Amino acid sequence: MYKKTLFALILISAVACKKAPIKMVTLEEDVAYLASDSLKGRATGSTDEVAAAEYLSNRLKTIGYEPKGGAGTYYQTFTFKDKRDPHQEIEFLDTGDSTTTGTNVIGFLDNNADKTMIIGAHYDHLGLGGEGSLYRGEPEIHNGADDNASGVATTLKLAATLKDSITDTNVLIMFFSGEELGLLGSNYFSKNPTIDLTTATFMINLDMVGRLREDKTLSISGVGTSPIWTQTLNANNTDFKLVLSESGVGPSDHTSFYLQDIPVLHFFTGQHEDYHKPTDDFEKLNYEGMNAIAEYISTVSIDLDDAPKLAFRKTKNESEEVPRFKVGLGVIPDYLFDGKGMRIDGVSEDKPAQKAGLQKGDVVIQLGDSLVVDMMSYMRALSTFDVGDKTKVKVNRNGKSIEATIEF
Repeated sequence: MYKKTLFALILISAVACKKAPIKMVTLEEDVAYLASDSLKGRATGSTDEVAAAEYLSNRLKTIGYEPKGGAGTYYQTFTFKDKRDPHQEIEFLDTGDSTTTGTNVIGFLDNNADKTMIIGAHYDHLGLGGEGSLYRGEPEIHNGADDNASGVATTLKLAATLKDSITDTNVLIMFFSGEELGLLGSNYFSKNPTIDLTTATFMINLDMVGRLREDKTLSISGVGTSPIWTQTLNANNTDFKLVLSESGVGPSDHTSFYLQDIPVLHFFTGQHEDYHKPTDDFEKLNYEGMNAIAEYISTVSIDLDDAPKLAFRKTKNESEEVPRFKVGLGVIPDYLFDGKGMRIDGVSEDKPAQKAGLQKGDVVIQLGDSLVVDMMSYMRALSTFDVGDKTKVKVNRNGKSIEATIEF
């Protein structure tokens, strides 16, 4: 009788102590929350961004990453005075009047390794619009589903996969604040790191990966920052039409790590008409594509797990070669187009291109006297015009050459 009672007590205790299975959160569920109206666009320093930070820290904890922010938390805060002057460096402050406080969210998988891979995405957006918005109208919530709930959700998917797959490298997962104001969160972390950055073998940045097209074109920047990148990316690719760019400098958070001599990659699925507008919403994302991108990056990361720390290589700063403009055509270029010319991916209302009858899908092949063979030649041609100038533009529309008059 005693043995039976003891066995029953042990059985009850075992059942009571058995952990409930961890609920798997899907990409769609992460994006649905982050890009919901309840977070009002996740503006840097807002209570809504803080709510998003709490959500992300809980997700990292559930997945199994330890806090690596400050004071034993997942949070690294930074305070600054927002001057909104692109020619003046942001000054980080301790406190003061008219300051804003952003919050990076950081988790760490400690495999007791001598090298660390860093994977990150910014989670802030434009709030109700304002400076940086391309929307003209009354203030409205900019949910930022593609920019950049897509990168955050894909990073969380990666974090879960790598947790059970990486053994010879530590993994640092980061969600940056203040990207929309000038890469503030990643800049601050790079100067106030919570790990030894000399152990960083590479940094992967996911910014706008939610609109993979039917032809599966995927842009990857930074491939020149380590000699091994091009070979590794091509060897592990089975699904994507890759558009590779060498420069480690660009308008996203990987730049902050490149400037610390860390090999970087930036994954991007292209610009679109909803960019920085209230219409960048949850239901417009390609979740199958996001899952495929997560699987691709995890395959690359696993391939490099037992490799030596990657060698760093400086690249040409392509942004320094971009001409300065006095006028604009009023179009969204297709940055993933690899044909001859500059393909238009969107036309803004009441701008020169729309007034001239140009359409989405048109490929600009000549502007004024200049032939347009790629994005750089288009920008050089555009930089020669002033406000009030008139010129001819030739486009290829469904195989037909069409000429129109542009007035800037």
